[in-house]
Amino acid sequence: MGSQEEERLLDESLLEDGTLKSESLGPYTGDGSVDLHGNRVLRHNTGNWKACPFILGTECCERLAYYGISTNLVTYLTKILHEGNVSAARNVTTWQGTCYLTPLLGALLADAIWGRYRTIAVFSTIYFIGMGTLTLSASVSVFKPPSCAGSICPSASPAQYVLFFFGLYLIALGTGGIKPCVSSFGADQFDDTSPTESVKKGSFFNWFYFSINIGALVSSSLIVWIQDNAGWGLGFGIPTLFMGLAIGSFFSGTVLYRFQKPGGSPLTRMCQVIVASIRKLNVKVPDDSSLLFEVSDKNSAIQGSRKLEHTDEFKCLDKAATISDLDAKTGNFSNPWKLCTVTQVEELKILVRMFPIWATGIVFSAVYAQISTMFVEQGMTLDTSLGSFTIPPASLSVFDVISVIVWVPIYDQVLVPIARRFTGKARGFSELQRMGIGLFISILAMAAAAVVEIRRLEIARANDLVFDTSTPVPMSICWQIPQYFLVGAAEVFTFIGQLEFFYDQSPDAMRSLCSALSLLTTALGNYLSSFILTIVTVLTTKGGSPGWIPDNLNEGHLDYFFWLLAGLSFLNLVIYVTCAGRYKCKRAT
Repeated sequence: MGSQEEERLLDESLLEDGTLKSESLGPYTGDGSVDLHGNRVLRHNTGNWKACPFILGTECCERLAYYGISTNLVTYLTKILHEGNVSAARNVTTWQGTCYLTPLLGALLADAIWGRYRTIAVFSTIYFIGMGTLTLSASVSVFKPPSCAGSICPSASPAQYVLFFFGLYLIALGTGGIKPCVSSFGADQFDDTSPTESVKKGSFFNWFYFSINIGALVSSSLIVWIQDNAGWGLGFGIPTLFMGLAIGSFFSGTVLYRFQKPGGSPLTRMCQVIVASIRKLNVKVPDDSSLLFEVSDKNSAIQGSRKLEHTDEFKCLDKAATISDLDAKTGNFSNPWKLCTVTQVEELKILVRMFPIWATGIVFSAVYAQISTMFVEQGMTLDTSLGSFTIPPASLSVFDVISVIVWVPIYDQVLVPIARRFTGKARGFSELQRMGIGLFISILAMAAAAVVEIRRLEIARANDLVFDTSTPVPMSICWQIPQYFLVGAAEVFTFIGQLEFFYDQSPDAMRSLCSALSLLTTALGNYLSSFILTIVTVLTTKGGSPGWIPDNLNEGHLDYFFWLLAGLSFLNLVIYVTCAGRYKCKRAT
C-alpha cells in the first residue's frame, strides 16, 4: 500500500522533524505490546501490515452490516411497522444518537479492564445477536404486523415492537464496543518506537476509513435495493451474514495481533489528580520538575503505558505530583489520591490540551449532518429525472461515499509523497494540518450548496413556481453532486485526521476513550445542527414571515442557512488554527 518513494523513506526512517535516523531496534516491540498470553512479541513476526487485513476486513463487514440497517431504517418503520413519519424519524435519530454514545461505555471497559481485543470480541457477539433478532423479526410473519389493507394499516403489537427494538438496541450496544476499539486496535499493530512503523500507521488510518466507506457504498446501493425489492428478511439477513464474517475475520488474525494491556480506569486516574491537587492547594510546586514524584521503574506505574515527560502548562495540576513535607516524613508514596506520578498528571494535561481541538470537530460534524437533512430537502425540490430513471434525492449521498473512496488513494499515494517533499514529514502533513485542510474544504462545501440554492431560487421565480409545491424546479438534481463531493473530500482530511490525532496524542492507556470522544463529536454535531435550525426558525419567522426554511422552500432562503453554516465554519477554522498553533504534542519516553 505504499509507493517506491515511500518505501525508500521508510527504509531511511524519516522522522517527523524531517531528519534521518538509521533504525537500530531490538527484536521485540518497544511500545509495551504483548501477545494474547501476555508475553513480549517479536517485531517481525507480529503486527504491521500482515495483521491489518483481518482488522480492515472486520471493519468493512461491520460497517456494511450497520449501514445495511441504518440507511433504510425509517422506511421499515413507516412501511412495515406502520409508524407515523414523526415517530419513525424520532426513533431513528434516537437510535443513531445511542450508537454514538455507547462507545464511551465500550472505551472505558477496553481501557480499564478488558483491553481492546476482548472488548471487540464480546461486543461483536452482542452485535451479531442483535442482527439475528432483527432479521427474525422481519422474516417470521408472527413477529411483524400484517400488510396494509387499502388505507388501513394495523399497528404492530407490543410484543412485535419489543422484539424489533430489542434487536435494534442490542446493535447499538454492540457497536459501542467496536467503534472506539477497532481503529485503535489496528493502530496498535504499529510500534510507536519504530520510525518505520510509525509512518505506516498513518497510512493505516487512510485505508481504515476507505474500508468503512466500501461497506457504506454496498449498503446504500445494493442492500437498500434488496430491502425495497426482494424483502426485508433477506435485506436484514445479508447484513447479519456480513456481521458473522466480520467476527470470523477478526478472530482469524489472533496469532498475528499485538495487544496492549489495559491500564485501569482512566476516569479514576483523572479524579485522583484533581483530588490530590485540591488537597495540596497550599503546597508550593518546586521550580525543578525533576523533584516531582515519578516511579523509578523503566515503565510508568500505569500498566501498559509509557512514561510521559513533564510539561510546564497547567502547573496547578503539578501539585498532585509534588512531594509535601508530610509525604516525605511518612514515606508513604503509594496513595494516588494524595500523591500522583508525573505521568498520571500529564495524562490529564493532555486531555485538557486536546479539548479545544476536539470541540472544533463539533461544527464540522454539524456541516456533515446536512448530507442527510438540508441537502436532501434541497434535492426534493429539483428535477430528479435522468432520462427515464428517477433519482431518489437521498441516494445522492452515495457521491459522498464515492468521493471518500476516490480521495483516500489519491491522498495516500499522490498528495502525501508531494507534501513530504515540502514539509519533510514522513506522513506528508501533520494530523493538525490535515484536519485544518478539511475544515477549509467544509467551508467550500457549504458555499457550493448556497450557490446551487441561489440558482434554484432564481429559476423557481423565473418560472412562477414560488407558490407551487407540486412542480419541481426545472434544474437537474445533479447540480448537487459537487457539494457532496466536497463534503467527502473534507471527510478524508478531517475525520481521518481526527482518528490519527486522537490515537497519537492520547495517553497510551486512554486511547479507546479518546477515540470514543472523537466519535462523540458526530452526535454533538447533529444536536448542534438541530439547535441552529431551531434558532433560525424562531428568529426568521417573526411577524408572519415564512422564514429561511419554510415547508415550501421556494418561499424561503435556504441559501442564507448554508451561508450561515459557511460563516460558522470559517469562524471555527480561525479558532482551530489559533488552538492548533499553540498545541504542544505529547512527549513519551
